[in-house]
Amino acid sequence: MLRPVNDVRAVAIIGNGLMGQGISQVFARAGKRVTLIGRNPESLEKAMSTIRRNIDAFVERGLATKEDADAAFGRISTSTDIAAAGSADHAIEAVPAVRELQIEIFGKLDAVCASDVVLGSTSGQPISLMTARMKRPERAVAMHFIYPAQLIPIVEVCGGPQTAPEVVQWACDILKAVGQTPALMNKEVDGFIINRLQFAVLREAWSMWANGIASAEAIDQSFKLSLGRRYSITGPIESAELGGLDIMHKFAEFLLPDLDTAKQPPAAVSDLAKAGHFGLKTGKGVYDWSTRDGKALLAARADKLFEHMREDARKKD
Repeated sequence: MLRPVNDVRAVAIIGNGLMGQGISQVFARAGKRVTLIGRNPESLEKAMSTIRRNIDAFVERGLATKEDADAAFGRISTSTDIAAAGSADHAIEAVPAVRELQIEIFGKLDAVCASDVVLGSTSGQPISLMTARMKRPERAVAMHFIYPAQLIPIVEVCGGPQTAPEVVQWACDILKAVGQTPALMNKEVDGFIINRLQFAVLREAWSMWANGIASAEAIDQSFKLSLGRRYSITGPIESAELGGLDIMHKFAEFLLPDLDTAKQPPAAVSDLAKAGHFGLKTGKGVYDWSTRDGKALLAARADKLFEHMREDARKKD
């Protein structure tokens, strides 16, 4: 028997990076007590400062009152001891995607958490890769939140071969209970849904840039002012069927053979990565960020995501 979703009062998040911070906010804003577990007090202190700013951003945009924000922040506590997850009604792993570390974490959670507690992973990787040291792997399930987790409502849910069907359903139910939208997957696949779509687009975008077909600016503008707008309303399969499956199928027969199918990133992108040019955080990547306002772009993206949240809230009212 699993702990009923309605009885979930306390949640443990293992990992205090950006994903762990965002997931903590989701549960805290939904009224759950959250224990954010990290490696050291210094990183946890920084994480809590970021969480405070992120929660306050909801107030600034009229999506929460100051009282609600203070209450949500007050529900989050920190610990450096994974044993603190032992009192939780639900636990989610959000550590870096280092396989041995993930296996270790799930082994420890399996030992300290009660047998009716579901253990989730937000790594976006098959849960079956992480359960080697678990005695009860049937209660482990992938629950892949998307960055920034506090602003993106979709969460991919995927069980492994050993995951009990009721655990998968439980994961979907708890996500709905805290205001998220589960995207249920029928079987494991590397990258899950969203990253497979993201990297299919990115592979073609990088390829066109690296082969001199178009500038990065032209590629990004083309996407933002066409597909980016369309896909916020209709997904790729819906779009194809609105346009006509006969037309899209015929064009696919013409175009698919010419699309990039490389197994590795283009050499021009690899050269940038090897040289330490990682984009905005280092000042250079495909773009020269010394000539671009990266902070303004991040702010504009956040504003748009908050806009979508406001629309979602209106639909629920």
